[in-house]
Amino acid sequence: MKKMFLAIAAFAASIALAGAQDLKSVTELYNAGAEYLSINDKASALSSFQQALSGAAELGEEGAEIVSNCKTVIPGIILSIGKEYYNIKDFDAALEKIGEALALAKEYGNDDIAVEAEGLISQVGLQKDLAAGNEAFKTKDFAAAAESFRKVLEADPTHKTASIRLVQALANAGDLAAAKEAYRIAVDNGKEEDARKVLGGAFLKQAAAALKAGKSAEAVEAAKESIAFVEDAKAYQIAGQASYKMKKNAEAIPYFEKYLELAPDASNAGQIALTIGALYQGLNNKAKALEYYKKAQALGQDVKAYIDAFSK
Repeated sequence: MKKMFLAIAAFAASIALAGAQDLKSVTELYNAGAEYLSINDKASALSSFQQALSGAAELGEEGAEIVSNCKTVIPGIILSIGKEYYNIKDFDAALEKIGEALALAKEYGNDDIAVEAEGLISQVGLQKDLAAGNEAFKTKDFAAAAESFRKVLEADPTHKTASIRLVQALANAGDLAAAKEAYRIAVDNGKEEDARKVLGGAFLKQAAAALKAGKSAEAVEAAKESIAFVEDAKAYQIAGQASYKMKKNAEAIPYFEKYLELAPDASNAGQIALTIGALYQGLNNKAKALEYYKKAQALGQDVKAYIDAFSK
Protein backbone atom coordinates (compact mmCIF):
# COMPACT_ATOMS: atom_id res chain seq x y z
CA MET A 1 0.00 0.00 0.00
CA LYS A 2 2.81 2.37 0.93
CA LYS A 3 4.45 1.77 -2.43
CA MET A 4 1.16 2.57 -4.13
CA PHE A 5 0.89 5.92 -2.35
CA LEU A 6 4.49 6.72 -3.25
CA ALA A 7 3.80 5.93 -6.90
CA ILE A 8 0.71 8.17 -6.96
CA ALA A 9 2.66 10.98 -5.32
CA ALA A 10 5.47 10.64 -7.83
CA PHE A 11 2.98 10.71 -10.73
CA ALA A 12 1.31 13.84 -9.34
CA ALA A 13 4.69 15.49 -8.93
CA SER A 14 5.62 14.65 -12.52
CA ILE A 15 2.37 16.23 -13.81
CA ALA A 16 3.04 19.40 -11.79
CA LEU A 17 6.61 19.52 -13.08
CA ALA A 18 5.42 19.02 -16.67
CA GLY A 19 2.91 21.87 -16.24
CA ALA A 20 5.58 24.15 -14.87
CA GLN A 21 7.84 23.32 -17.78
CA ASP A 22 5.00 24.04 -20.24
CA LEU A 23 4.35 27.43 -18.68
CA LYS A 24 8.05 28.15 -18.77
CA SER A 25 8.35 27.25 -22.43
CA VAL A 26 5.26 29.25 -23.31
CA THR A 27 6.66 32.22 -21.40
CA GLU A 28 9.94 31.85 -23.27
CA LEU A 29 8.06 31.85 -26.57
CA TYR A 30 6.20 34.99 -25.55
CA ASN A 31 9.43 36.72 -24.48
CA ALA A 32 11.08 35.65 -27.74
CA GLY A 33 8.23 37.26 -29.62
CA ALA A 34 8.74 40.49 -27.72
CA GLU A 35 12.48 40.33 -28.46
CA TYR A 36 11.87 39.80 -32.18
CA LEU A 37 9.42 42.69 -32.15
CA SER A 38 12.01 44.99 -30.58
CA ILE A 39 14.32 44.42 -33.58
CA ASN A 40 11.41 44.77 -36.05
CA ASP A 41 11.47 41.13 -37.13
CA LYS A 42 7.70 40.98 -37.39
CA ALA A 43 7.44 37.61 -39.10
CA SER A 44 9.44 35.86 -36.36
CA ALA A 45 7.64 37.82 -33.65
CA LEU A 46 4.27 36.80 -35.06
CA SER A 47 5.28 33.14 -35.21
CA SER A 48 6.49 33.19 -31.58
CA PHE A 49 3.37 34.91 -30.27
CA GLN A 50 1.11 32.54 -32.19
CA GLN A 51 2.93 29.52 -30.71
CA ALA A 52 2.79 31.08 -27.25
CA LEU A 53 -0.95 31.67 -27.64
CA SER A 54 -1.56 28.09 -28.67
CA GLY A 55 0.50 26.69 -25.81
CA ALA A 56 -0.91 29.04 -23.20
CA ALA A 57 -4.48 28.23 -24.22
CA GLU A 58 -3.84 24.57 -23.37
CA LEU A 59 -2.76 25.54 -19.84
CA GLY A 60 -6.17 26.94 -18.97
CA GLU A 61 -6.21 29.40 -16.08
CA GLU A 62 -2.45 29.15 -15.68
CA GLY A 63 -1.84 30.51 -19.16
CA ALA A 64 -4.71 33.04 -19.20
CA GLU A 65 -2.49 36.12 -18.86
CA ILE A 66 -0.25 35.09 -21.75
CA VAL A 67 -3.33 34.29 -23.85
CA SER A 68 -4.69 37.77 -23.17
CA ASN A 69 -1.37 39.43 -23.98
CA CYS A 70 -0.97 37.46 -27.22
CA LYS A 71 -4.48 38.34 -28.35
CA THR A 72 -3.67 41.98 -27.75
CA VAL A 73 -0.47 42.02 -29.77
CA ILE A 74 -1.04 39.56 -32.65
CA PRO A 75 -3.67 41.55 -34.65
CA GLY A 76 -1.49 44.65 -34.43
CA ILE A 77 1.53 42.81 -35.83
CA ILE A 78 -0.47 41.40 -38.73
CA LEU A 79 -1.89 44.85 -39.43
CA SER A 80 1.62 46.31 -39.42
CA ILE A 81 2.75 43.69 -41.95
CA GLY A 82 -0.25 44.65 -44.09
CA LYS A 83 0.82 48.30 -43.94
CA GLU A 84 4.28 47.35 -45.16
CA TYR A 85 2.78 45.64 -48.20
CA TYR A 86 0.67 48.74 -48.78
CA ASN A 87 3.74 50.98 -48.68
CA ILE A 88 5.39 48.99 -51.47
CA LYS A 89 2.10 49.03 -53.44
CA ASP A 90 1.48 45.28 -53.18
CA PHE A 91 -2.20 45.97 -52.70
CA ASP A 92 -3.44 42.38 -52.90
CA ALA A 93 -1.06 41.19 -50.18
CA ALA A 94 -1.91 44.26 -48.12
CA LEU A 95 -5.63 43.59 -48.34
CA GLU A 96 -5.11 39.94 -47.38
CA LYS A 97 -3.09 40.81 -44.26
CA ILE A 98 -5.27 43.71 -43.19
CA GLY A 99 -8.35 41.53 -43.63
CA GLU A 100 -6.70 38.86 -41.47
CA ALA A 101 -5.91 41.47 -38.83
CA LEU A 102 -9.51 42.71 -38.89
CA ALA A 103 -10.95 39.22 -38.44
CA LEU A 104 -8.68 38.44 -35.50
CA ALA A 105 -9.22 41.86 -33.92
CA LYS A 106 -12.97 41.27 -33.97
CA GLU A 107 -12.54 37.73 -32.62
CA TYR A 108 -10.23 38.90 -29.83
CA GLY A 109 -12.24 42.00 -29.01
CA ASN A 110 -9.46 44.41 -30.04
CA ASP A 111 -11.68 47.30 -31.08
CA ASP A 112 -8.94 49.84 -31.83
CA ILE A 113 -7.20 47.55 -34.30
CA ALA A 114 -10.54 46.58 -35.86
CA VAL A 115 -11.47 50.22 -36.51
CA GLU A 116 -8.05 51.01 -37.97
CA ALA A 117 -8.10 47.90 -40.16
CA GLU A 118 -11.55 48.71 -41.54
CA GLY A 119 -10.39 52.20 -42.50
CA LEU A 120 -7.26 50.83 -44.14
CA ILE A 121 -9.18 48.28 -46.19
CA SER A 122 -11.15 51.12 -47.79
CA GLN A 123 -8.00 53.16 -48.35
CA VAL A 124 -6.01 50.28 -49.84
CA GLY A 125 -8.92 49.26 -52.05
CA LEU A 126 -9.17 52.81 -53.36
CA GLN A 127 -5.46 52.98 -54.11
CA LYS A 128 -5.60 49.59 -55.80
CA ASP A 129 -8.39 50.77 -58.11
CA LEU A 130 -6.57 54.04 -58.79
CA ALA A 131 -3.37 52.21 -59.72
CA ALA A 132 -5.33 49.81 -61.94
CA GLY A 133 -6.99 52.75 -63.67
CA ASN A 134 -3.68 54.50 -64.30
CA GLU A 135 -2.13 51.31 -65.67
CA ALA A 136 -5.10 50.66 -67.96
CA PHE A 137 -4.96 54.27 -69.17
CA LYS A 138 -1.26 53.89 -69.91
CA THR A 139 -1.92 50.82 -72.05
CA LYS A 140 -4.84 52.62 -73.76
CA ASP A 141 -7.48 50.29 -72.33
CA PHE A 142 -9.70 53.29 -71.71
CA ALA A 143 -12.89 51.36 -70.94
CA ALA A 144 -11.14 49.43 -68.15
CA ALA A 145 -9.53 52.64 -66.92
CA ALA A 146 -12.90 54.35 -66.70
CA GLU A 147 -14.33 51.44 -64.72
CA SER A 148 -11.49 51.63 -62.21
CA PHE A 149 -11.82 55.40 -61.80
CA ARG A 150 -15.56 54.97 -61.23
CA LYS A 151 -14.78 52.55 -58.39
CA VAL A 152 -12.44 55.10 -56.84
CA LEU A 153 -15.18 57.73 -56.96
CA GLU A 154 -17.69 55.32 -55.45
CA ALA A 155 -15.33 54.94 -52.49
CA ASP A 156 -14.46 58.64 -52.39
CA PRO A 157 -16.67 61.01 -54.43
CA THR A 158 -14.29 63.89 -53.65
CA HIS A 159 -11.21 62.27 -55.20
CA LYS A 160 -9.88 65.01 -57.50
CA THR A 161 -7.47 62.89 -59.54
CA ALA A 162 -10.02 60.15 -60.25
CA SER A 163 -12.65 62.71 -61.27
CA ILE A 164 -10.54 64.22 -64.05
CA ARG A 165 -9.04 60.89 -65.06
CA LEU A 166 -12.56 59.51 -65.54
CA VAL A 167 -13.34 62.34 -67.97
CA GLN A 168 -10.10 61.66 -69.83
CA ALA A 169 -10.68 57.90 -70.03
CA LEU A 170 -14.24 58.27 -71.29
CA ALA A 171 -13.24 60.91 -73.82
CA ASN A 172 -10.43 58.74 -75.15
CA ALA A 173 -12.80 55.77 -75.30
CA GLY A 174 -15.06 57.89 -77.54
CA ASP A 175 -17.94 57.89 -75.08
CA LEU A 176 -18.41 61.65 -75.07
CA ALA A 177 -21.94 61.50 -73.65
CA ALA A 178 -20.63 59.73 -70.55
CA ALA A 179 -17.64 62.07 -70.47
CA LYS A 180 -20.02 65.03 -70.30
CA GLU A 181 -21.78 63.43 -67.32
CA ALA A 182 -18.44 62.83 -65.62
CA TYR A 183 -17.59 66.48 -66.29
CA ARG A 184 -20.05 67.49 -63.55
CA ILE A 185 -18.14 65.38 -61.02
CA ALA A 186 -14.87 66.99 -62.08
CA VAL A 187 -16.41 70.44 -61.69
CA ASP A 188 -17.61 69.58 -58.18
CA ASN A 189 -14.06 68.51 -57.34
CA GLY A 190 -12.43 71.71 -58.56
CA LYS A 191 -11.24 70.28 -61.89
CA GLU A 192 -13.47 72.31 -64.20
CA GLU A 193 -10.70 73.94 -66.24
CA ASP A 194 -8.93 70.62 -66.86
CA ALA A 195 -12.20 68.89 -67.75
CA ARG A 196 -13.13 71.69 -70.17
CA LYS A 197 -9.83 71.26 -72.00
CA VAL A 198 -10.33 67.50 -72.27
CA LEU A 199 -13.87 67.76 -73.61
CA GLY A 200 -13.11 70.72 -75.84
CA GLY A 201 -10.28 68.78 -77.45
CA ALA A 202 -12.30 65.57 -77.74
CA PHE A 203 -15.23 67.26 -79.49
CA LEU A 204 -12.83 69.19 -81.73
CA LYS A 205 -11.26 65.91 -82.80
CA GLN A 206 -14.73 64.50 -83.46
CA ALA A 207 -15.67 67.58 -85.49
CA ALA A 208 -12.54 67.31 -87.65
CA ALA A 209 -13.18 63.62 -88.32
CA ALA A 210 -16.80 64.31 -89.27
CA LEU A 211 -15.79 67.08 -91.65
CA LYS A 212 -13.21 64.84 -93.30
CA ALA A 213 -15.84 62.11 -93.67
CA GLY A 214 -18.21 64.53 -95.37
CA LYS A 215 -20.65 64.56 -92.44
CA SER A 216 -21.08 68.31 -92.37
CA ALA A 217 -24.06 68.49 -90.00
CA GLU A 218 -22.28 66.29 -87.45
CA ALA A 219 -19.15 68.40 -87.85
CA VAL A 220 -21.06 71.58 -86.97
CA GLU A 221 -22.68 70.01 -83.91
CA ALA A 222 -19.39 68.60 -82.64
CA ALA A 223 -17.67 71.93 -83.24
CA LYS A 224 -20.39 73.72 -81.25
CA GLU A 225 -19.93 71.21 -78.42
CA SER A 226 -16.20 71.91 -78.47
CA ILE A 227 -16.76 75.66 -78.37
CA ALA A 228 -19.10 75.26 -75.39
CA PHE A 229 -16.16 73.92 -73.39
CA VAL A 230 -13.21 75.80 -74.90
CA GLU A 231 -13.30 78.70 -77.34
CA ASP A 232 -10.91 77.41 -79.98
CA ALA A 233 -10.29 79.03 -83.37
CA LYS A 234 -10.05 75.67 -85.11
CA ALA A 235 -13.56 74.70 -83.96
CA TYR A 236 -14.98 77.90 -85.47
CA GLN A 237 -13.14 77.19 -88.72
CA ILE A 238 -14.57 73.67 -88.93
CA ALA A 239 -18.08 74.93 -88.16
CA GLY A 240 -17.67 77.56 -90.89
CA GLN A 241 -16.37 75.09 -93.45
CA ALA A 242 -19.09 72.54 -92.69
CA SER A 243 -21.82 75.20 -92.89
CA TYR A 244 -20.40 76.44 -96.18
CA LYS A 245 -20.44 72.91 -97.60
CA MET A 246 -24.11 72.65 -96.67
CA LYS A 247 -24.65 76.00 -98.47
CA LYS A 248 -25.66 77.62 -95.21
CA ASN A 249 -23.67 80.73 -96.02
CA ALA A 250 -25.38 83.03 -93.53
CA GLU A 251 -24.47 80.58 -90.77
CA ALA A 252 -20.93 80.09 -92.04
CA ILE A 253 -20.06 83.81 -91.92
CA PRO A 254 -20.09 84.33 -88.11
CA TYR A 255 -18.04 81.18 -87.61
CA PHE A 256 -15.39 82.39 -90.05
CA GLU A 257 -15.45 85.87 -88.53
CA LYS A 258 -14.86 84.44 -85.05
CA TYR A 259 -12.03 82.35 -86.45
CA LEU A 260 -10.32 85.50 -87.75
CA GLU A 261 -10.89 87.24 -84.43
CA LEU A 262 -9.19 84.42 -82.52
CA ALA A 263 -6.47 83.68 -85.09
CA PRO A 264 -5.70 86.95 -86.92
CA ASP A 265 -2.16 85.83 -87.71
CA ALA A 266 -3.01 82.35 -88.96
CA SER A 267 -1.39 81.33 -92.23
CA ASN A 268 -4.82 81.01 -93.85
CA ALA A 269 -6.24 84.24 -92.41
CA GLY A 270 -6.13 85.99 -95.78
CA GLN A 271 -7.95 83.16 -97.53
CA ILE A 272 -10.61 83.08 -94.80
CA ALA A 273 -11.11 86.85 -95.12
CA LEU A 274 -11.49 86.44 -98.88
CA THR A 275 -14.08 83.67 -98.32
CA ILE A 276 -16.06 85.88 -95.93
CA GLY A 277 -16.03 88.69 -98.48
CA ALA A 278 -17.36 86.37 -101.16
CA LEU A 279 -20.08 85.07 -98.82
CA TYR A 280 -21.22 88.60 -97.98
CA GLN A 281 -21.20 89.45 -101.66
CA GLY A 282 -23.43 86.44 -102.29
CA LEU A 283 -25.85 87.83 -99.70
CA ASN A 284 -25.76 91.24 -101.47
CA ASN A 285 -24.11 92.90 -98.46
CA LYS A 286 -21.67 94.97 -100.49
CA ALA A 287 -20.37 97.05 -97.59
CA LYS A 288 -19.31 93.96 -95.57
CA ALA A 289 -18.00 92.26 -98.70
CA LEU A 290 -15.74 95.24 -99.45
CA GLU A 291 -14.62 95.35 -95.81
CA TYR A 292 -13.41 91.76 -95.90
CA TYR A 293 -11.89 92.03 -99.35
CA LYS A 294 -9.77 94.87 -98.00
CA LYS A 295 -8.81 92.71 -95.00
CA ALA A 296 -7.86 89.93 -97.38
CA GLN A 297 -5.73 92.38 -99.36
CA ALA A 298 -3.99 93.55 -96.19
CA LEU A 299 -3.26 89.90 -95.43
CA GLY A 300 -1.54 89.38 -98.77
CA GLN A 301 -4.39 88.22 -100.99
CA ASP A 302 -4.58 89.46 -104.58
CA VAL A 303 -8.09 90.86 -104.51
CA LYS A 304 -7.54 94.16 -106.34
CA ALA A 305 -10.04 93.17 -109.04
CA TYR A 306 -12.73 92.53 -106.43
CA ILE A 307 -12.13 95.87 -104.72
CA ASP A 308 -12.03 97.76 -108.05
CA ALA A 309 -15.33 96.16 -109.02
CA PHE A 310 -17.00 97.56 -105.91
CA SER A 311 -15.44 100.99 -106.47
CA LYS A 312 -17.04 101.52 -109.90
